[in-house]
Amino acid sequence: MAQINPSILSADFARLAEEAKAVEGADWLHVDVMDGHFVPNLTLGVPVVEALGKATGTPLDCHLMIEAPDRWAPQYAEAGAGSVTFHAEAAAAPVRLAREIRAQGARASLALKPATPIEPYEDLLPELDMLLVMTVEPGFGGQAFLDVMLPKIRRTRQLIDRHGLDLWLQVDGGVSADTIERCAEAGADVFVAGSAVYGADDPAAAVAALRRQAEEAAARGRER
Repeated sequence: MAQINPSILSADFARLAEEAKAVEGADWLHVDVMDGHFVPNLTLGVPVVEALGKATGTPLDCHLMIEAPDRWAPQYAEAGAGSVTFHAEAAAAPVRLAREIRAQGARASLALKPATPIEPYEDLLPELDMLLVMTVEPGFGGQAFLDVMLPKIRRTRQLIDRHGLDLWLQVDGGVSADTIERCAEAGADVFVAGSAVYGADDPAAAVAALRRQAEEAAARGRER
């Protein structure tokens, strides 16, 4: 089943509690954490994650675009995030970190920038609950989807299936009504959508429409 995770990076930061409630039909609420070092932008941290957790019943999917995630990522699980994603390019000990996140009761996820191949991380997959393939360069919302990432999504899905893993495959960056079907056909099943949801007149309806598109496209992909 396709999961839609609206990104609050595209929400009104002055009304985060209301914006979270506007998408309570979503599977997760995607929270982009940026430190101004690993990526040039700066967003929010642990206190806002704690506040969001109290403001919505939708579980929080925290994507950490930060340096030294080995030090900081477990704190987001402690703060109430249901899923914590750290970047392969930043983690010093990814297996140990994934286990620490899981020990806190959260799902552990590994993110890959567009230029980072999946193959070197094949042996780590059993330690993870989700893998995030970035379909834009991380750091800013509103970027155009990179079609050149579709073969990487397919290769990642093939690796997951080859090992028989119950591992979610997430895509983040430029996901919209125009691109979500290609991602689903390639094998993604969790979709982060920012402006496609929060830029719509009815964010909740946009979530439902995107989920429907993704599930229909995934069914077509399985038939091929």
